[in-house]
Amino acid sequence: MSILQEAEKLISSMTKSEKTQVLKWVVNDLGASFPGIESKPGVCGGEPCIIRTRIPVWVLVQARKLGTNENDLLKSYPSLSLEDLANAWAYYRAHGDEIDKQIEENEK
Repeated sequence: MSILQEAEKLISSMTKSEKTQVLKWVVNDLGASFPGIESKPGVCGGEPCIIRTRIPVWVLVQARKLGTNENDLLKSYPSLSLEDLANAWAYYRAHGDEIDKQIEENEK
């Protein structure tokens, strides 16, 4: 039996209250993730990067703060897409303190 089949069996036997709690857990778990952004130990010091690249979010945010526009970022990093940049900006909105700290630490 697969994990999904086991989960389906368990969920079908739950009360509405229990299902609500499971749903809250799943939403919280998914809410902590950002599409297109990943942090892996051993890759760029574990800093959040654009998936498929080693480009840290803080690098893009700092470039933007210094006046680099999206077109220039896309020219400088040809492996990036507009969606990648949108994901980086969304990550920054949600984790601004973390990214600002990384900028500060890497600018020393």
